[in-house]
Amino acid sequence: MARQPRPPHIVLSPEEQQRLTELARRRKTLRGLAARAQLILLSAEQPYTSLTQIGEQLGVCRHTVRTWRQRFVQDRIAGLRDAPKPGAPRKIQDDDVERLIRLTLDSVPANATHWTTRSMAQASGMTQNAVFRIWRAFGLRPHLSESFKLSQDPLFIEKVRDIVGLYLSPPAKALVLCVDEKPQIQALERNGGVFPMQPGEIEKRAHDYVRHGTTTLFAALNAQVGTVIGKCYPRHRSEEFKAFLEEVNQNVPADLDVHLILDNYVTHKAKVVQDWLVGHPRFQLHFTPTSGSWLNLVESWFALLTTRQLRRGSFISTQALETAIERYIQQTNEDPKPFTWTKTADQILESVARFCKRQLSRVEEQKYRETQE
Repeated sequence: MARQPRPPHIVLSPEEQQRLTELARRRKTLRGLAARAQLILLSAEQPYTSLTQIGEQLGVCRHTVRTWRQRFVQDRIAGLRDAPKPGAPRKIQDDDVERLIRLTLDSVPANATHWTTRSMAQASGMTQNAVFRIWRAFGLRPHLSESFKLSQDPLFIEKVRDIVGLYLSPPAKALVLCVDEKPQIQALERNGGVFPMQPGEIEKRAHDYVRHGTTTLFAALNAQVGTVIGKCYPRHRSEEFKAFLEEVNQNVPADLDVHLILDNYVTHKAKVVQDWLVGHPRFQLHFTPTSGSWLNLVESWFALLTTRQLRRGSFISTQALETAIERYIQQTNEDPKPFTWTKTADQILESVARFCKRQLSRVEEQKYRETQE
């Protein structure tokens, strides 16, 4: 069989070099097009490298390298794009897709707060299936909504750096504890039968219940180890918080300083607590920013407690509820799992800044559209 001639060396103009580099690096470039752009760049940078070696660098076969080199030599950058697919022509053109996306982003139906595939199909003249496919392709989910809260604390940056610093680089001869209370935990006795889980069916239970009072859990999480100091109290006043600090003091070795991470709840700053701290100088309090309780890792442990013990539990009294909580704390301490903080303070602040800039640009864009209308 005759050997196929090797495609000529690829020489790029400065404009082609810049354009191919953008296609290879830009996140929004289709994966296949980005790979082809990288293939051509490698071919131009390594003119005497074999097709097989270039293919090995990109994870493709030599035939693929040859094909796209030939396409580029023939049609330049335009030759790297997908050829038209066989079959019937498209009924929905790019302009139609753009119109539907703009309609989704810039308007709401007259009789609802958000679009559905059915209402959008009626408004756009497309089928529900077409609307669904376009929304999925562009990541549009009008039926979902999330809430957010930006901290207005003037010391937000300083507090973030302080707390994250304690997580990532705790001080020597000191113990860092994440402290908070989970108030008003209801002792609910579930009435009615329970139909256990079956193949193809989830567990079903009656929604009737009887309240038997409430309790408040104070907890201190050692995030590095995963152990918890916890105690239940009937109320969550400053007196109870002071009593819990005494509990922590008794459970922490006397030769260690204690750094407590907690929120800005008034109980934590009461005079009786301040007086107690004066008599216990090894305790230092670090407050999270206002509306920044997500910085306190004990909230993650509270979520586990709720999911695994409280949400589906049935308790005939507050004593039974507290016994279940104490049992869960004991099991946690017998087999602790560390709560590892991964992001640095700079990464968090950069993320917040990006979010603010993105939201600000959206507001400005919306105002501009309103002025144009």
